[in-house]
Amino acid sequence: MAEFDLIGRLARAIPGQGPGVELGIGDDAAILSPAPGQRLVVATDTLNENIHFLPDVHAADLGHKALAVNLSDLAAMGAEPRWVLMNLTLPGADEAWLDDFAEGFAALALSHGVSLVGGDTCQGPLSVTVTVLGNLPASGGLQRDGARAGDLVLVSGNLGDAALALNRRRADKPVEPHLAAAMDRPVPRLELGQGVLRLASACIDLSDGLLADLGHVARASGLGAVLDTGALPGSTALQGLPRNQRWNLQLCGGDDYELCFTVPPERRDEALSLGETHSLPLAVVGHMTEGEDVVCKGPDGAPFQPRALGWEHFRGTGLPDD
Repeated sequence: MAEFDLIGRLARAIPGQGPGVELGIGDDAAILSPAPGQRLVVATDTLNENIHFLPDVHAADLGHKALAVNLSDLAAMGAEPRWVLMNLTLPGADEAWLDDFAEGFAALALSHGVSLVGGDTCQGPLSVTVTVLGNLPASGGLQRDGARAGDLVLVSGNLGDAALALNRRRADKPVEPHLAAAMDRPVPRLELGQGVLRLASACIDLSDGLLADLGHVARASGLGAVLDTGALPGSTALQGLPRNQRWNLQLCGGDDYELCFTVPPERRDEALSLGETHSLPLAVVGHMTEGEDVVCKGPDGAPFQPRALGWEHFRGTGLPDD
């Protein structure tokens, strides 16, 4: 299959003519019209084989995740996604694989009204780079640097499921369906991100692990934080693990793609009610402090020292193997 046939196959499978698209795929560049009175938000991520996904990943799962991790970044800003560009590097032109990949990508794009408006394809080791663009109101917006001392730290969903799934796959152990879904089909929390726009002082999505990502918020805000390990939300599979193993996965495992945000303590109930609105559990897991350290404490108040800080490229820091 020639390159332009491959591009055409993707363009036919993935929606490309949504609102604001004056010119989409087929020319040297796209022409887009941002919504009146809105700012443009842009995020991009690359997924590489053996770094971000295993070689035996199902193509539809990879298509979904390649878009989902980018939509998660927009969720952390409180933005509404509109358009996406995709660069796809393939070792060969496998039509069946490509159709499955496009199916997974398109299903998520359709569910959020996102249009594919451009990109590139080439031959090489399997890699997907996605750039997503969206709208943000003319004023306001969620960033990492707005937290204040005393603010509560909240997280959405459960933490650690994707990390546990990866560890079990690496060990050739059975993986429960809900763990596999957490790893392969993360759900970008776009509606929640837009919902907390009026409440949160800071926000980030959890891609590298709660400890590392909250550390980004703390540094950007010139603060420290205290995390309560006993309050970390986990699925039944996580709750059945020894607590140190569970806490390491929840704090450092990464790949959760949940939102972590801070709110003033007087808005605690208002923030938690958003969980009911969006049928998504929210949990208070700590608070911001003066200083510069992010520390973890057990239910008895004793310090807990995780095995790692979270995922970081080029330093070999990754998931705990417990």
